[in-house]
Amino acid sequence: MSITTDIFRTWRRPGTVMREKLAEGPREEKALIVLFSACLLLFVAQWPRLSREAFLAQEAARAAGTPLDQVPGIQALLGINFFVYLFVLPLIFYAVAALSALVIRLAGGRIGPYAARISLFWALLCTGPLMLFQGLLAGFKGPGMPLTVVGLLIAALFIWLWVRLLREAMQ
Repeated sequence: MSITTDIFRTWRRPGTVMREKLAEGPREEKALIVLFSACLLLFVAQWPRLSREAFLAQEAARAAGTPLDQVPGIQALLGINFFVYLFVLPLIFYAVAALSALVIRLAGGRIGPYAARISLFWALLCTGPLMLFQGLLAGFKGPGMPLTVVGLLIAALFIWLWVRLLREAMQ
């Protein structure tokens, strides 16, 4: 099946999709592709917010009489975020997956390192479309209560999905 179909199926039946992913066997290349796809979606979700920040910074610099070459433009913001989202964040997610597997084992659960990784990476990819919505809201509306509420809702959905996938991976 296509990856988008699997993402939508995960929200309805997370256990079924996780069983299918684990039945394929430990495929590190697939786990890495899922992780990089999720990180790429998270990076793209930042574009509206970054565009807004660059525009507002340039407007503030114009109003203050500051030379525009001293204000970071959209290219600088995109470059920094590209590095963080596609080089730093994957390393952090690998560490979080390893830590979650360790905590589960210390608590008496049984989970393999690959199952812990694919659970986290797949939960990230499945919440990617929600993050795109949050990015649009951040770009058009800016900081405030609606953005905070949406962010908290997405975080809660991510944690719920990750826990469901981890529970299925432990069986």
